[in-house]
Amino acid sequence: MNPSVPGDYVIRSIRADEWPAVKELRLRALRDPLAHLAFLETHDDALTRPDAFWQERAAGAAEGASGAQQIVAEGPGGLWLGTLTVLMEEAGTTDWAGLPVDRRQGHVVGVYVRPEWRGSGLTKALFDAGLEWAWAAGAERVRLIVHEDNGRARASYLKAGFAPSGRTVPLAGRPEETELEFVIDR
Repeated sequence: MNPSVPGDYVIRSIRADEWPAVKELRLRALRDPLAHLAFLETHDDALTRPDAFWQERAAGAAEGASGAQQIVAEGPGGLWLGTLTVLMEEAGTTDWAGLPVDRRQGHVVGVYVRPEWRGSGLTKALFDAGLEWAWAAGAERVRLIVHEDNGRARASYLKAGFAPSGRTVPLAGRPEETELEFVIDR
């Protein structure tokens, strides 16, 4: 993917050696007031993970990886302003929730933008780059799952071009809560 420069940041894929920045931004995301609605892990759980976990996580979604890609917005001085990851899901398999995957699709996870950059167009730029990668990787559609109570994220995803599919996904370990699937078809 070619980096693009909209405004004061560059949108690009991460490199495997940037695992410390992956870790820092994820820990920051998990401290967000809506993290309990947006992510399936807690800040305390993530803090206990060894460096080897973060190294593997970065390597598996770095530039050149085929099964996943982590996109980052890098600002002045190298500060990471936001991120998202696209995981490829193959037709005939099951997803993380045990539901069947009926076509090759991208699955967007780990969306986070620093609060001071929200509303700047950065989230849309991250999504555009993630979609570009997914389409180039042969995805027939791209989806994401959002908690029904996370209005801020739902509004952002609608702005990025996603639409509700009508499918709900129960949360593992929290059966009383559901998440909504949003999609973009090619």
